[in-house]
Amino acid sequence: MSSIERTLKSLPDVATESEAEAASALAWVGMERVEAPVLLSGSEGPILCPARVAAAVNLLAPQARGIHMSRLYLLVDEWLGREPLSPSLLRRVLRAFVESHRGLSDRARISVAFDYLVRRKALVSEYAGWRVYPVTVSATLEPQGFQVELSVAVDYSSTCPCSAALARQVVQRRFEQAFPLGSALDRDRIIEWLGKPEGISATPHAQRSRADLRVRLRPGFGELPILDLIDLAERALGTPVQAAVKREDEQAFAVLNGQNPMFCEDAARRLAQALDDDDRFLDFWLRASHFESLHPHDAVAVAVKGVPGGYRGGLHE
Repeated sequence: MSSIERTLKSLPDVATESEAEAASALAWVGMERVEAPVLLSGSEGPILCPARVAAAVNLLAPQARGIHMSRLYLLVDEWLGREPLSPSLLRRVLRAFVESHRGLSDRARISVAFDYLVRRKALVSEYAGWRVYPVTVSATLEPQGFQVELSVAVDYSSTCPCSAALARQVVQRRFEQAFPLGSALDRDRIIEWLGKPEGISATPHAQRSRADLRVRLRPGFGELPILDLIDLAERALGTPVQAAVKREDEQAFAVLNGQNPMFCEDAARRLAQALDDDDRFLDFWLRASHFESLHPHDAVAVAVKGVPGGYRGGLHE
């Protein structure tokens, strides 16, 4: 026996040498906010980015004092930087979690949170800029099976339909005052009036908003549809926030907002329809949050697919 082996053998291991004060099984035991790199598939090859990882197993043995957390950490460190993140990789990591706790655990879960960078073109100009989307990939391995969940957050702009209607009414009244009944209507004068501040005497209120989406993936997909899910949400909403913006882009964005007023209920229903039409997703939960510019509070709406035994539709699932 080497000196290192003798030293290790002499070190106390309280987790295995003592019993729990109150014997009972535990649903999950593990670590959160583990700092680790994660490899993501990119158009020009794998991309290494920082992540926060949560790793856990259940504790079946009622008398066991605890699990071997260092084993979970070392497995995360060994596996996550080895190849691009995928359902297959997560399944292997979870199997290793359970195997490292044979006799103590039969379930394992992992959650990997990171920022997903996407290069987005401007609406009109030749410029482009980076957008960052918070993403979390979670997986659970149980005797009943393996499950992967993908969560993303998408920022967008929402113009209030009620405010838009009220603003239009004010503009109508100001037009009536500027051009009374019976007066001659001169096209050039009307165009000049519309270009002045009094021509836009009221504007609808809009606000930055956020869509939080969580989907359960159908088994069999080799890659994580992160960008597909982001693009699906932005298409459904119609007014995602922009990165690079020149005046022509800002004008185009104003047009999009004017043609696309929506309450939080509208946003949630659009997203729900888009997710429901995609057969890659077994179940979904989503929340549309409008950070009101009129009120000091937020307007929120939640939708779920309605799968039996699936997401329940809480405000914070």
